[in-house]
Amino acid sequence: MSTRHTTIDSPLGRLTLTAQGELLTGIFFEGHWHMPPPEFFGEPTGADDPVFRQAALELNEYLDGQRTAFDVPYKASGNPFQEKVWSRLESIPYGETVSYGELAKELGDRNLSQAVGSAVGRNPLSIVIPCHRVVGHDGRLTGYAGGLKNKRFLLELEEPAAAKESKLF
Repeated sequence: MSTRHTTIDSPLGRLTLTAQGELLTGIFFEGHWHMPPPEFFGEPTGADDPVFRQAALELNEYLDGQRTAFDVPYKASGNPFQEKVWSRLESIPYGETVSYGELAKELGDRNLSQAVGSAVGRNPLSIVIPCHRVVGHDGRLTGYAGGLKNKRFLLELEEPAAAKESKLF
């Protein structure tokens, strides 16, 4: 299977997309924390690649507020615990958040909060697997591989209309 990457511009800055075969395998911000090793990225290719074309279209629709879920085929690879955490992230509804502690408790041990945070921070498919929807126990924005400014942008994008209206007054 061919491993490759491309870059696209977005309201969040330049994003690097990676794919293997017919699957999207990564979305990385400039200055992304926990970058994978260079071999993860493979060869550079153009944005006209079918996987990247679909991913870019869906990301643009999402960032324009026209999409709430992704259809692009993808695969996130990590250790079994990371994959378990990432699978749970996929079930956080658009416009909602959960805390690291809640995730740890759901996974069987409230003391796993730091391990959950580490797994969330190593999510290779930021945005598509919505790690931005994980917040501190008091609702505070805490770490995000793409930076807190981008996390805030994504959460505000998904914020329900009623909540946005209540901030006007």
